[in-house]
Amino acid sequence: MTNYFRPLAQLSAVRPTEAVTLAGTQSWFTHVEHLVRGQASEIIHVSDTPSDWRARVSTPRAPIAGLNMSKPVIMGILNVTPDSFSDGGRHNSPKQALGMAQQMVKDGAHLLDIGGESTRPGAVEVPFEAEIARTVPVIEAIRTSTHTPISIDTRKARVAHAALDAGANIVNDVSGFKFDPDLGPLCATLSAPVCIMHAQGLPETMQDAPEYDDVLLDVYDFLSEQVELAVSYGIPRDQIIVDPGLGFGKTQAHNLALIKGLSLFHGLACPILLGASRKGFIRDIGKAPNAEDRAPGSIAIALAAVVQGVQVLRVHDVSQTRQALALFQAATIGVNI
Repeated sequence: MTNYFRPLAQLSAVRPTEAVTLAGTQSWFTHVEHLVRGQASEIIHVSDTPSDWRARVSTPRAPIAGLNMSKPVIMGILNVTPDSFSDGGRHNSPKQALGMAQQMVKDGAHLLDIGGESTRPGAVEVPFEAEIARTVPVIEAIRTSTHTPISIDTRKARVAHAALDAGANIVNDVSGFKFDPDLGPLCATLSAPVCIMHAQGLPETMQDAPEYDDVLLDVYDFLSEQVELAVSYGIPRDQIIVDPGLGFGKTQAHNLALIKGLSLFHGLACPILLGASRKGFIRDIGKAPNAEDRAPGSIAIALAAVVQGVQVLRVHDVSQTRQALALFQAATIGVNI
């Protein structure tokens, strides 16, 4: 029987003396949801949890690519693809992409995520040569004008290698090292921090009929296994980010269950990334058919994630997210980001 513990996180300037700080963030908790597969959950006091688990969830996360993980990190999305669901075709040239990157940095992005292969539902695989041709010139152009960290959003070792050579800092793999067996060892060899995401199936078919025994616990177990795999390659645990993969082989109900349970993933002792921006469940719940109109819903999810101690927010709407975070934090704990 495996026991799972989910901190019931809060964000408030007033906190009880027994409160435990959540992963070095400004969130804290005094109680925990104790989960066991096939059983009803129960709420317990933090003092009734194992001491090694308390150490994992309370220890501040180390910086990654120079980024401070004690405050929310805004990751700006820059797709250099013709077919991404939200911004496909808008930043195809290095000049266009550079202009957008500079604007996102000005707007408050701490990290730029460059992708050359759409992984929207139904998207087909792009040859690695085309992916390199799309991303490397953009990374080189951005690197000439800013020191802002860059992540390369790719499933392929050859693309990651070329991007890292061009100046990227982090490898963001939506397959969680399941697509290309060479990618994990490459990242270890090049000492590149990684983001490991959960996805059920490939983009071509992942939304056909996704099923889970328990989506929160299934995704947790997958990420736990893949983090251990990454560590076995030689990637330090404190240089691994985890992402539950909203929308990647998940229904609306699955996405909402993961959002509600996000704090569970602090048990992996890694920073958590959430990519909810403009996704289909925001379209449906928020009644916003146009992707550009989904900033309010995207920001609502981002703020809910910050309460649960999520460290990295992957967003399209950088300036709006930065403003919302600043006001939310000022209103809750009185400190600006």
